Amino acid sequence: MKDPESEGDPAEFLFHVRGVGGVGKSTLLRQWQQAARRAGALTAVVDENDVHGVQQASAELARQLAEQSGPLKEFDRAAEQYRREQEAAPEPALVEGDGASLSSRVVTQAALGAASLIPVAGVVTAMTNPDTAAHGLDRLRTGVRARAPRGHRADAAAVSRAFVAELARLCERHRWVVLFLDTWEQTGRYLDGWLRDLLEDAFGPVPVNVMVVLAGRDELPEREWALLRAQVVDVPLEVFTEAETRTLLAARGVSEPRVMEAVLQLSMGLPLLVELLALTRPGGAEDVDAGGDVVDAAVERFVQWITDPRQRETVLACALAPQLNEDVFAAAVPQEARELWGWLCGQPFVSGRGDFKQYHAVVRASMVHQQRTRSPQGWITAHLQLADAHAAWRTGAEQGLVESRRWGDPRWLRHCLDETYHRLCAHPSLQLTTSLEQAVHAAGQDTAVLRQWTDTLEQAARDTADPALLTWADRLQNAVAAEEPALAFLTALLTHRQLSITARSWAHTYRGRYLYLTDHDEEALAEFDRAIATDPDHARAWAYRGDAHRWLNHTNEAVHDLTTALRLSPNDAWALASRGDSHREAGRYDQAVTDLTAAIDLNPTYAWALGSRGQAHRDVGQYDEAITDLTAALHLHPDDAWALASRGEAHCDAGHYDEAVTDLTAAIDLNPTFAWAALGSRGQAHRLAGRYDQAVTDLTAAIDLNPTYAWALAQRGETHRETGYYDRAVADFTASLHLDPNDAWVLGSRGQAHRLAGRYDQAVTDLTATVDLDPTCDWALALRGEAHRLAGRHDQAVTDLTAALHPHPDDAWILSQRGIAHRQAGQYPQAREDLERAVTAEPDNPGFLFERILLDAVGTEPAACMEQWTQLLASPVEAPMQDGTRFFDLFRVLLLEPGHDVTDATEVFLSGGPDHDAITDLLHYLAEFSAVDDGLTDRAQRCRQLIVERATE
Repeated sequence: MKDPESEGDPAEFLFHVRGVGGVGKSTLLRQWQQAARRAGALTAVVDENDVHGVQQASAELARQLAEQSGPLKEFDRAAEQYRREQEAAPEPALVEGDGASLSSRVVTQAALGAASLIPVAGVVTAMTNPDTAAHGLDRLRTGVRARAPRGHRADAAAVSRAFVAELARLCERHRWVVLFLDTWEQTGRYLDGWLRDLLEDAFGPVPVNVMVVLAGRDELPEREWALLRAQVVDVPLEVFTEAETRTLLAARGVSEPRVMEAVLQLSMGLPLLVELLALTRPGGAEDVDAGGDVVDAAVERFVQWITDPRQRETVLACALAPQLNEDVFAAAVPQEARELWGWLCGQPFVSGRGDFKQYHAVVRASMVHQQRTRSPQGWITAHLQLADAHAAWRTGAEQGLVESRRWGDPRWLRHCLDETYHRLCAHPSLQLTTSLEQAVHAAGQDTAVLRQWTDTLEQAARDTADPALLTWADRLQNAVAAEEPALAFLTALLTHRQLSITARSWAHTYRGRYLYLTDHDEEALAEFDRAIATDPDHARAWAYRGDAHRWLNHTNEAVHDLTTALRLSPNDAWALASRGDSHREAGRYDQAVTDLTAAIDLNPTYAWALGSRGQAHRDVGQYDEAITDLTAALHLHPDDAWALASRGEAHCDAGHYDEAVTDLTAAIDLNPTFAWAALGSRGQAHRLAGRYDQAVTDLTAAIDLNPTYAWALAQRGETHRETGYYDRAVADFTASLHLDPNDAWVLGSRGQAHRLAGRYDQAVTDLTATVDLDPTCDWALALRGEAHRLAGRHDQAVTDLTAALHPHPDDAWILSQRGIAHRQAGQYPQAREDLERAVTAEPDNPGFLFERILLDAVGTEPAACMEQWTQLLASPVEAPMQDGTRFFDLFRVLLLEPGHDVTDATEVFLSGGPDHDAITDLLHYLAEFSAVDDGLTDRAQRCRQLIVERATE
């Protein structure tokens, strides 16, 4: 045994028990689980009955752990959110599911009840010292930390992250948590990738005192488990030796030498068969029939040993059901045998936890074979009886369950699968096509459902030995093992010539949907085309093709297809919502709201439609309505990160910056994978609220997470521009344009940054490129006119500003800029007309009043304007704008306080670090003041000279 205290040879945490069927793997796991609990560990175990996907497995493990430790609230919340998202999704997403060697002979003896030989060292000794196990896990992490984790759907991964977080909390209160994963040859098909991801810390650090024990028939795949191979403790189980067989027989009261020899020959040391034969209490060697198949002989001998006819019939009848509970048991056995449920559960070949039980696979296979070959008609009758029972239960499960939700309902699916299995067993040839057509729809669900369906077909194929069914089961199992199971599965099904037109159209539709969801848009459209050509009345094919067009911004084609789908299926809320969203993306907001409202009327809990209608309201500036809809969507799904972020952006648009930050922060906390987008939006909210440092922090974090996030680069550039860091602004705008060269807003913003830095030619270049990209961009024309004015090109300034005024003839700012350009060019009548219009439009704007008074001053004696100057400049401006108001303190001294030295006022102004744009504007104003009269001229010139000197230092 390994020394648990040894740092050089630390305790293990990952075990793999393997061996042939009947060698005692499951029994050993039960022994280990009992020993682990005695050592103070929390334990949980799952097998093929619990596992048809990662979510089911993690839920069952969490349920068992919660029974021992109390509620796992974080996991419960995450699982409930996942369930809600699955229910809220109008269509299922086609995704891939998923998240010291012991002496085998001694282990097996313990498994079969030799209490004195229980080998708990492998698991329990490792539990004795968490510190030593940490070394083993650290070795694992060192080897795999650099490897990027496999991709998962965000919502499914959130459940796995919550599971690992709960493990961490449990490990703080308990020395060990041990997870047992039985029948790995079956469960591993669903869990293999998820478990490797979990052990590689893809969902967060796994505590060092978590142990995992696998049990299956096969060795772990070398390629997939290469990184973890060194951490796996392999526990191969072998058949009994002759001595071990004799020991167990003696313990069961079988001691006659010839009987022992017969059992040795028949069982070949397989522990399960030794146990079954020992339980028959053979009186002589002749009681152990060695003829025929070994397993069949042993099982038949065991059945013959049951002397009560009711018990014997019960054992055989229940073997036909792959899984048993009391309802299935009652449907399988005669009325007079229904009290035998407890007796059956106590048989050595029956196992299972909770409500469901199952025969050991080796025993069941033998009993099924015997019944099929010995009484074909009885076989058919029994299977049809069970099929009818499951059909009735399936029909009951459909009550209150909309058709689109059936495949996601575990109860409905279980009965559907079992009904299909029994009908195939009764009439494999007659039921093959029907089952394959049902399999088309199974392929339209997630991979876990597809695998369940394939397993059912394979079970029926094995149990019937029907050649055609065996061929199809093999083909479909190979398809499910492919890299893209759904596509391969549907491709195989389409080769079946007997598929109906409806089923064939659905197969193309599901293929198209899968291709669409995996970003193979052109191939998806081609599949939808085939689906519609096969069945022109297939509403869902039209709807899916419309949705694909919507995603590709083919809004007209999207609306056409979705309208056709709605003609065929008028009450399809999903198609209505998708058409509404298509209208929204095309800018037809009234039609968008109409369709989305109709979808919500059909399904008031349709959160996505509420969110999309909220977006439509936001797009037209109806921010209160947008917030109301998004709040309603969040009431249905409080943990919807997208809806939270969207409401945060609506708050930001409405000027509710604190509320925006709250929502966006919550979205980031809920879904870290969404952080890069929400961080960018939160950064924008901080910028608009004037919290520039926080804005830069968030936008930088967003860019670090996604270096190709052009919008965040532009927002950070705008933040730098607004805070006077023009070179940084230009660098960010340039980086954004490298990613998206045709973004007119970013080009124009870089032009503004150049203008503010005094680089007027570069500003004009960028603003010209902006107008070339978007001739309707009037703000770029106006800003280019201002750049021309600051550069002294007054005619070009007037031309641009006049063009900008065409669509906005009463825009006061553009009018004032053109008036200033006219005034500085000496065109006083034109200047007066523009400035009078600007003041009329905004009579309380001090900047516009200043420009008009200056026009009066340059055209008359300053004294005539002194009363106006006094009234305008006497009171400080609370929030100076990017106009003449930013110079009012200096102008007050210059114009109204002749006794004060203008030099001091100029020094105060320069100490504030004005940008180049402000300096240029001020120099233009001072040049105009210098032309007024001799007294003001000298003071204006001294001020101007000082500014020029400082600007050249």
